[in-house]
Amino acid sequence: MKITRRKFIASIERLSVLAGAGSAYMRCLESDWFEVTEKSVRINRFSNPLRILHLSDFHASECVSLKTIEKAIDLSLEQQPDVACVTGDFITGWLQDIQDVPQYRRILRKLASAIPTFACIGNHDGERPAFSRGYKDFSKVGELLRSGGIHFLSNEKTRVEINHRVFAVAGLDDYRCGDMKPELVLKEKREEDIPIFVMSHNPMSRSELMPYDWDVLLCGHTHGGQLVVPIIGYRPFLPAGHRSFPEGLLSWGNRHIHITRGIGNLHGLRFNCRPEISMLNVA
Repeated sequence: MKITRRKFIASIERLSVLAGAGSAYMRCLESDWFEVTEKSVRINRFSNPLRILHLSDFHASECVSLKTIEKAIDLSLEQQPDVACVTGDFITGWLQDIQDVPQYRRILRKLASAIPTFACIGNHDGERPAFSRGYKDFSKVGELLRSGGIHFLSNEKTRVEINHRVFAVAGLDDYRCGDMKPELVLKEKREEDIPIFVMSHNPMSRSELMPYDWDVLLCGHTHGGQLVVPIIGYRPFLPAGHRSFPEGLLSWGNRHIHITRGIGNLHGLRFNCRPEISMLNVA
């Protein structure tokens, strides 16, 4: 069939419109169309479920506004969690690039003043770029978290009691930058018979955590791939090493790993991979 010049130009125009519509959808709609997910985790340690809010990857930047992060926190608190764990990547780039750091502090405090909130660091949270190994100096983001009322755990563990439920939360530094030191906070056999929840930004850290005694590992980092091709499920932008398990809840022997898709994104794009507010009902 012969294609005339007019038909060819019309086809190009239609493709341009579709491309523009797709880009607008990824940037303006899905990027802050939050999905609230509920998952049950059985560790046989609580008579009444502990509702853990798991957030990650805020990525405050030109692509992810503070308004978007506050919207996510407001929606999260509506789920009535008992405790929050936030697993890193609070910024993209440099903290001084955030237009209103005091405003960010206020938003974080809104979460921390409502429920006990714990956080670990991510590979984007430092003061010098090193894309293969992450960042080294987390002090400014650490201070932002602490001043926002969040319990920032840097290779540290703390004991928590909420409504007569006692457990421990450990926060590890980032796996990619080589500063993760599980030996400082975990043992081959736990010292006290209470549940242990470990926050570690990168799910690849599980290989180094295998020898230690813990119950649930909370991770982010993957963003679920950000873009998922419909039907075939291909995730072209998924970080290397994560293709076998990009998101969700995984039973790992008698332990569990949870990877959330996160709140923010890189480059302002999401497609068929909505940002996630994760609720874990642990009993």
